[in-house]
Amino acid sequence: MYKWLSLLILSLLTFSAEAQSLGIPALNVSGGADDGQSYSVTLEILALMTVLTLLPAILLMMTSFTRIIIVLAILRQALGTASTPSNQVLLGLALFLSLFIMAPVLQQVNDKAIQPYIQDQVSAIDALKVATVPFKTFMLAQTRETDIQMFADIAGVESIDSPEATPLRLLLPAFVTSELKTAFQIGFMVFIPFVIIDLVVASVLMSMGMMMLSPLIISLPFKLMLFVLVDGWSLIMGTLASSFLVNA
Repeated sequence: MYKWLSLLILSLLTFSAEAQSLGIPALNVSGGADDGQSYSVTLEILALMTVLTLLPAILLMMTSFTRIIIVLAILRQALGTASTPSNQVLLGLALFLSLFIMAPVLQQVNDKAIQPYIQDQVSAIDALKVATVPFKTFMLAQTRETDIQMFADIAGVESIDSPEATPLRLLLPAFVTSELKTAFQIGFMVFIPFVIIDLVVASVLMSMGMMMLSPLIISLPFKLMLFVLVDGWSLIMGTLASSFLVNA
């Protein structure tokens, strides 16, 4: 451990020395207009790389990805198809459906934060503050007030002036909690028809005295046939997308 720590410190010192020799300030914070602050390009790149490491957490915690992947996983369990569709397929479906649902939010972030920052109209800090507004609006539309109140009570926040004033430290866990509740509610409704088929098949086999035969082997074709006949994938994907768009 100490060996790796020593190598890390040595690398940072070497990078700093090379940057200074090239005339590139490794860390430079200077006063800006209206008592603001401006940061060197090197520091902004460091902050950008830090944000990139948080992208998986942002994808899971601030978008529709959590609800979608849980419902798809429950659907696969209800069908009884083991690893079909595979995890890669489910993750791909959840990712691209999330991009479809989050497209208006991402467009607002691009128009109001990213493009002005690229054109040097706003600072990095201001662009970050503006970029959080569309995400907060999206999360507030999907979050239950009871969940926000629960985390506010835990954090000791007595009152919140308006939903838009909810701090992210309260909104993020409340949003995830609400998404988990909604995902399991949808999953429960998806599971019921397949459970009924399993019960009917098990009862028929029991009445015929075929107790050694697994009901799952017989019920699987019927569940697949039902899912195909009702155009199940379109229903699932459409229901998941509309569950966000209606509340947005």
